[in-house]
Amino acid sequence: MEILQKRGALTHFQILGEISKQEPNLKQKDLAERLGITIQAVSENIKTLTELEYITSKDGRAPYKITQKGIAKVKKDAITLRKYSDSVLETMTYYKSTWPAIAKEDLKEGDEVGLFMEDGRLYASINAQTDAYADVILDTKKGFDVALTNLKGTIEIKESKILIITLPPIKQGGSRSADIDLIKEIYDGKYENYGLSSIDKVAAIGTTSHVIANALDIPVDIEFGVSEAAQSAVRKGLNVLILSIGDMSKNIAKDLEEANVPYQVIDAKKSTIEL
Repeated sequence: MEILQKRGALTHFQILGEISKQEPNLKQKDLAERLGITIQAVSENIKTLTELEYITSKDGRAPYKITQKGIAKVKKDAITLRKYSDSVLETMTYYKSTWPAIAKEDLKEGDEVGLFMEDGRLYASINAQTDAYADVILDTKKGFDVALTNLKGTIEIKESKILIITLPPIKQGGSRSADIDLIKEIYDGKYENYGLSSIDKVAAIGTTSHVIANALDIPVDIEFGVSEAAQSAVRKGLNVLILSIGDMSKNIAKDLEEANVPYQVIDAKKSTIEL
């Protein structure tokens, strides 16, 4: 697209467009103010446009007149710009008004579906009784991503939080000095004592955390970017258990406080170490 790619082409288009208005008193100063460029830049462009036979003038001064060749050039560039802007607007409109979800069953174009969160993912179903609804844009099979538009209402997201279990670092005994029984009890159901209805995701930071998770057959979902990933999970209604080492827990807690994400810290260090 020459008008956007070639240096000075857009300025040429703008100057030609202004001259085509046939204002008898149009001067270089007026063009400079309208286009936000210097008078010197206008003068140089006027010279180039004259050499290209797009405009005519007497001694390079006003009044300027656009030639038939110049009119054809402006029309061509204007059409190119319009097509480009139309394609951008179409993309932006589709982007802003279209949302993806997972189809709970086969869906047809035009179906009105209810929207709900499940396991941190957005689902769409004809049979869902929710406060959020949308219209299906294209036919979609069960389990595939469906394009939705005309979203209405509010998608309900359950309250959730992060439970940080702090483990002793290796210089303090590592996994040998960790209260394994407490961690197992929490994972197996005692999390309810800390205000969690479930543990949906488990994160592990540090070698000792992975050793303990493996020993208790606890699947680890998050290993990297734990703070950001855990925050994202909570915002989607998921409870997260984080196994962390010593001072790392403080860093995570600081991040959560700054992000205003609810959390609780449990110290899982034994009072005595088994040798």
